[in-house]
Amino acid sequence: MAAKFGTSGLRGLVGELTDGTAAAHARAFARHLKQAGMAAAGAPVFIGRDRRASSPEIAAQCAAALFDEGLEPVDCGVLPTPALALYAMGQEAAALMITGSHIPDDRNGVKFYRPDGEIDKTDEAAISGLAPQCAGLPSTRAKLMRDRSLEANAGFIERYRGFAPDGLLHGLRIGLYEHSSAANETLAAILQAEGVEIIRFGRSPVFIPVDTEAVSEETRALASGWVQSEALDGLVSADGDGDRPMVVDESGRVVRGDALGLIVARYLGADAVVTPVTSNSGIDSRCDAAVSRTKVGSPFVIAGMADAVARGRHCVIGFEANGGVLTGNSIRVGNADLSALPTRDSVLPILCAFAAARQAGQSLCAHVSGLGLPVAASDRIENFPTAESQALVAHLSQDEAMRQDFFEPFGQVAHVDLTDGLRVVLESGNILHLRPSGNAPEMRVYSEAATEALARDIIAKAFARIRQVAHP
Repeated sequence: MAAKFGTSGLRGLVGELTDGTAAAHARAFARHLKQAGMAAAGAPVFIGRDRRASSPEIAAQCAAALFDEGLEPVDCGVLPTPALALYAMGQEAAALMITGSHIPDDRNGVKFYRPDGEIDKTDEAAISGLAPQCAGLPSTRAKLMRDRSLEANAGFIERYRGFAPDGLLHGLRIGLYEHSSAANETLAAILQAEGVEIIRFGRSPVFIPVDTEAVSEETRALASGWVQSEALDGLVSADGDGDRPMVVDESGRVVRGDALGLIVARYLGADAVVTPVTSNSGIDSRCDAAVSRTKVGSPFVIAGMADAVARGRHCVIGFEANGGVLTGNSIRVGNADLSALPTRDSVLPILCAFAAARQAGQSLCAHVSGLGLPVAASDRIENFPTAESQALVAHLSQDEAMRQDFFEPFGQVAHVDLTDGLRVVLESGNILHLRPSGNAPEMRVYSEAATEALARDIIAKAFARIRQVAHP
């Protein structure tokens, strides 16, 4: 079973999942739920999926596995991950989302949800421990599943009704880059209900892996072109399973995900913010909330949020550099009552970004500029073997002489942070962060500098340096 848990769910090549591995983990999840008293015999487990070609087959195999373990698989069709999580939590039931999120179509994954929300690292360990004994067991196809796709999508749309009262968003013209996202219809419906005119672009019959944390130059050019040609107030999109947003301002510039998270925290009046170490360093000083930093991955953010709630915080917000926002408490916004949703959601940051700008009487571009965040950039080296990226970062972290040599072209290292990967602060104040991806064979690279050009130049030079050291 080559597929394994990454920063958010089980991930692997399609063939590593359809060979029975996804089904074995679904069986293991069912056994874990029953052993932990989270599901009784015959309990429903809701199953959603993204638009990848392999997702229907993986969903069918997981449904069969759940059925054979005495649970009832319920079909929720194609829908955003947060919509599935919200619906399942409302039914006090577990859920599986078949998705590889933003990674290429030759890969896929499974996200697991307990009746009270996304699983944590303890659950992951339990499922991983049970999966080997579930591998290779004979399986039957599940009986015809109940279809709850309409209810699940409708509930998510209803969640945001009245979010922006008094016509706050009325009259905005916003583009929607559809590509192959599972969030297309729900996102359009939510924005239209708030009086936004939606102009659709770029729907694709084949899966397109849009990474909102490392937006490709091709995607940036497409988005900017549409915004400029149609004189839009902005453009929005989401990744494959609709839990990570992409927001483009009226100038055609992509708004970074951590800037969106900061806007959400300020707009909702958060008193606690939990975000990974990869998020912009300026967040801590630019909101009134207490800010705590974690490793990358929603399980770590959720654990930090749970701690904040336990300490009596009343408005707990979590977000990642990819823009996905999580909520730890029930929050009233406008005329909408948002129940706690401790899983990434792309809709909340999109709504908050335009609402905050409108409320301040600013364009989105001006509002983001007014945050005063340091300039940050991020990108990735694709098809970089995970073992190689982990070994390189480990060597640089442990060997000071090697580290000094590696970073010599960038300047003297003033501070080292090993929370997740290797993050160095240089004497110049610039930041360079290397982190092996937990979801795919990629090396993630983050930077902060005085200008965007310099931040991107640092990443380009880091790419060259990584390749030079890894393949001399």
